[in-house]
Amino acid sequence: MSLPHAILTALLEKPSSGLELTRRFDKSIGYFWSATHQQIYRELGRLEEAGAIRALPRPEQPTRGQKKEYEVLPAGRDELAAWVGRIEDPKPIRDALLLRLRAAGVVGTQGLEAEVRRHLELHRAQSAEYRAIEERDFGDGRGSEGDRLRHLVLRAGIDLENFWLGWLEAARAELADMGADAAADARTGPEPAP
Repeated sequence: MSLPHAILTALLEKPSSGLELTRRFDKSIGYFWSATHQQIYRELGRLEEAGAIRALPRPEQPTRGQKKEYEVLPAGRDELAAWVGRIEDPKPIRDALLLRLRAAGVVGTQGLEAEVRRHLELHRAQSAEYRAIEERDFGDGRGSEGDRLRHLVLRAGIDLENFWLGWLEAARAELADMGADAAADARTGPEPAP
């Protein structure tokens, strides 16, 4: 149920069209709450029907091809404020790589080391991107309350990337060690029976 709240947040920060929201999701909110172009447009329609947002009035011009820009109404602001204060349990982790490591315990690790290295590179790139954003947007110290909270969210992303980088390095080392053990076992053959 958080996509409507993500959209309300983005619109309160700046009234936008659906296309502009999609671009903003790709550059900021999408790092921690992703949505497709279609999902955003579908949710804009629902929010408008519910009276949480409205399309801004447009100047008298032909409407074909003109972007519809939205703003948040008082009911939308009230819903977002109520949601911010609501109690919500953390979501369980669902990560295919973790499941694949577990499965490798019963079917073998063939190809898994390369996938762990690939994930490591992806997380290194994401970490570098987050740090560049931090330097660009928050390098000059304290800002407004909104800036400080956005920086806090970005710090969560940086800290999560640091976790994944450390964990993936450990997983890579463990897989390499397991591979070395398997190679040594293959060279020496089976142990003789007592």
